[in-house]
Amino acid sequence: MNELDPVIHAPARLRIMTTLAEVLEDGDAITFPALQKLLGMTAGNLTTHLAKLSDAGYVEVAKSFAGRKPVTEITLTHAGRGAFRSYRSQLLALLGGSA
Repeated sequence: MNELDPVIHAPARLRIMTTLAEVLEDGDAITFPALQKLLGMTAGNLTTHLAKLSDAGYVEVAKSFAGRKPVTEITLTHAGRGAFRSYRSQLLALLGGSA
């Protein structure tokens, strides 16, 4: 059995990836404040973990403006969705469940 992906395995990042996989369809995005509210995380903590997921290519963080207001949107990448599916299957196999 392969080792569980350490990027996803950290509890906060696992919560982020699980939420994104459940909430977003392929190509959809969620705003930073909406994700923060769903997770109940501080802005700093969420930013730190999103940076690690972004560095791994699992999420894309896009910053833009709506008028003069900054908007940050997070998208689960194709690679991220695949990595999460693989992680989930490996974890279920480890626990004796089915994918």
